[in-house]
Amino acid sequence: MMDIERLAKSQSGKLVKVGSGAAAYWAFVPNPLPPEIQWDNELVKHLSAADHALGELAGLGRSLSNPHLLIGPFLRHEAVLSSRIEGTQTDIPHLYAYEAGQLALPGFEPTPPEADVREVVNYVRALEFGLQRIQEFPLSLRLLRELHERLLQGVRGETATPGEFRRTQNWIGAPGCTLNEAYFVPVPPAELIPALDLFEKYLYGDQDTPPLVRLALLHYQFEAIHPFIDGNGRVGRLLISLLLVHWGLLPLPLLYLSAWFEKHRQEYYQRLLEVSTSGDWRQWILFFLQGVCEQSQDANARLKQLLNLQSNWRKQVTHARSSALLLNIVDMLFETPICTITQISKRLDIKYPSAKNAVERLVQNGILLPTSEMKYGKAFVAKAILDILRSAVE
Repeated sequence: MMDIERLAKSQSGKLVKVGSGAAAYWAFVPNPLPPEIQWDNELVKHLSAADHALGELAGLGRSLSNPHLLIGPFLRHEAVLSSRIEGTQTDIPHLYAYEAGQLALPGFEPTPPEADVREVVNYVRALEFGLQRIQEFPLSLRLLRELHERLLQGVRGETATPGEFRRTQNWIGAPGCTLNEAYFVPVPPAELIPALDLFEKYLYGDQDTPPLVRLALLHYQFEAIHPFIDGNGRVGRLLISLLLVHWGLLPLPLLYLSAWFEKHRQEYYQRLLEVSTSGDWRQWILFFLQGVCEQSQDANARLKQLLNLQSNWRKQVTHARSSALLLNIVDMLFETPICTITQISKRLDIKYPSAKNAVERLVQNGILLPTSEMKYGKAFVAKAILDILRSAVE
């Protein structure tokens, strides 16, 4: 249940009573950002380390000769882990297999429910959409609604007014709990729009707080407001990825903080709750900055592994017959490491026999592996790519 006594004394917001009589309940409204932050040596040290690690990742991203080639794996990292926090069971290979038209993939059991995979696909599509939109428009409440609509399209939560801010009360607690059993009740409907307006003003206005600390503040505030009936966690994590690019901290969405939140799930929730109950911004910011630092270092290492693998494979096929076609397929594999001959044929606009011959050569070179003994329609997997991706996920 909500800790009414602690929330009533919190320095980060106020408790408000909603309704009367037996139907009455308490909800929490966070104060406008920014809070007063007491800087000390530890905070400064964490911020410096996070800035340095993120800067190294950004530098590597800017040095890529074909940067868009490797966006796909990192988008899917984030999609799988952000959705896993919400309870989906999808893994990287299942996502790629689904996109290749083959949900069931030999060697990568158990096969997850299709509904789970579709949720992850929606996350990828929403992030791709958001990255395109921020090239033309600033991040805004309108964009958050558009992201939410794409996240919930055709999946669980589809009835939870996709693309619209809630008009009813929601709450956070154990599955099946009632409003009065919840451990946190966010902003009541009557105060939702004013809270979101202040959130948007801060999003545009604060130029004094270090960007990574601003990200930590905004992520907490979004979670505390909880503006949608469903999907708030995923939208809140999308916001981090988009702002990193929108503010120029990264050239591409290469940082997947959901890996950090998933690995430290209980602490993640506890740190957010402690901001509300006791105004403990310091521990939340430290936790967030540590995540930025460690995940930047991890992403840097994974990106280098993928680049080395690509370089080795390109050298391996350079002197073969039809090397130009083989090079094109090798590059394609870093976007779609599970694919069929038909997909390669269509993607590269070549005839099926040419695609088939090229795939057979890549199988002979150990770059591709068939996923089954089927004669037609079987998928092929670039397992070395998946091994790099999965080691970052698990």
